[in-house]
Amino acid sequence: MNISIRQLTAFIQVADNGSFTRASDQMHLTQSAVSGLIKELESSLGIVLFDRTTRQLSLSAVGRHLLPQARRILNEMQLFENEASSLTSLAQGQVRLAVSQFAASSMPAVIAQFAKKHPEISVSLVDCSAENLLRHIQDIEVDLGVGTELDFVETEDDIRADLLYQLPFCVVMPDSHALAQKSEITWQDLLDIPLITLQGPFIEQVTAELDERITTHIQQARYKVNFMSTALEMTRQGFGITLCLPYMPEVIDWVSANGLQMRPLAQPVRMRQFFIYQRASRALSPATIAFKIFLQTYFSSHFNDLQRI
Repeated sequence: MNISIRQLTAFIQVADNGSFTRASDQMHLTQSAVSGLIKELESSLGIVLFDRTTRQLSLSAVGRHLLPQARRILNEMQLFENEASSLTSLAQGQVRLAVSQFAASSMPAVIAQFAKKHPEISVSLVDCSAENLLRHIQDIEVDLGVGTELDFVETEDDIRADLLYQLPFCVVMPDSHALAQKSEITWQDLLDIPLITLQGPFIEQVTAELDERITTHIQQARYKVNFMSTALEMTRQGFGITLCLPYMPEVIDWVSANGLQMRPLAQPVRMRQFFIYQRASRALSPATIAFKIFLQTYFSSHFNDLQRI
């Protein structure tokens, strides 16, 4: 059985108009074309839909029974088309996002900006460890993941990683600090100065490939805290200077508004890369594509001009 939408439309139009002539006008077809569609439908179903006489056309008993179902099918098809059109035009949709530690701090502001542009698209957020980021993607629990570079991505054939942005490791100090007067601040300049650092993986990320003396000094920092906000406030109160990544525009603005300076560290310049992760074999929805493009544009405009630090 091969029933077409055109056949069902012809059936409904002829039934509503009680005439092949008027139905053909509504469908912008010839009368013979509409008659042919009805004959094809009757042949496929093996039934008679209309009782025909030389003077009158009317629905058969079977036709009257099937007409509501034909209307329902066409309505469902219209809803299907409308739904597809809405998704394509971004009138609605859902994006599921997993974000690791540092990226998680900046993501609420990004989602808020995206919501202003696409209010009908819902974005859900899962904050997780870097180790769990890929698991959420592999298990299709999320559409996209955002986080730092992951060494084991190279062994995952079905994971695609697109560079989102990269940030230099920086030092934050009061405007009155001696280092603030230098045109360039190096890692060696940090020696013998009280440091405030974050606990956990951050220290490993900072010290990778640095000189042993500098690594030891950072690892033995006088103050180790859990949150960057704590480190920045302690710096403002004069406990020492802190290391950070300028991972949020709001952090950069807070630093400058509170009598502090944030400066990239040199010799060597150490960069931390952040990526968008997704399943390579899975097509993204229009809403997810729009969010991915928005992410790339947002961070490009905020972080590619870090010379202003």
